[in-house]
Amino acid sequence: MFAAENGLKGDPRLQGISEAIRVVPHFPKPGIMFQDITTLLLDHKAFKDTVDIFVDRYRDMDISVVAGVEARGFMFGPAIALAIGAKFVPLRKPRKLPGEVISEAYELEYGTDCLEMHVGAVEPGERAIVIDDLVATGGTLSAAIRLLGTGFLLLDPLKLFHLHDFVYLDPVYSLHNPSHDGFQCSHRTIGS
Repeated sequence: MFAAENGLKGDPRLQGISEAIRVVPHFPKPGIMFQDITTLLLDHKAFKDTVDIFVDRYRDMDISVVAGVEARGFMFGPAIALAIGAKFVPLRKPRKLPGEVISEAYELEYGTDCLEMHVGAVEPGERAIVIDDLVATGGTLSAAIRLLGTGFLLLDPLKLFHLHDFVYLDPVYSLHNPSHDGFQCSHRTIGS
């Protein structure tokens, strides 16, 4: 679901966020249009607006976990977690977390990768959102959801999740339509 379809149509913050993103053609390989959010981070207003839109959406939804996908989810996730009173759980690249971890491999638009999370970071029954910067193939988001619910059934990576004892349906929430400039700050809600 795009923010503009969820009560934010015409909100000037969305245009400011889109304008703050730099598109880098052919990075990291030919054919990829890389959405560089470092320019958004340099723009205090656009950065704050990005966080505020997600805080406004999730403040009263009893979210207990904000899981951020390395590395861009680390830039937005902690601020959102603090503002809504949730814990922040980093989903890291392999061999970056000390201690016992669980792993989930996934396919990228230009290769393969893996995410890891500390064992016990998310408990059954907790409500979680996954923060990442964009959805290209959906591989990273699907891996994050599988990681949060390891040992439980993933019914459909883009629509329906059965994690712990809950089934919850929620579309990807995007601040910008990728058919325009390509920027998304995406999440998936997990829980009841």
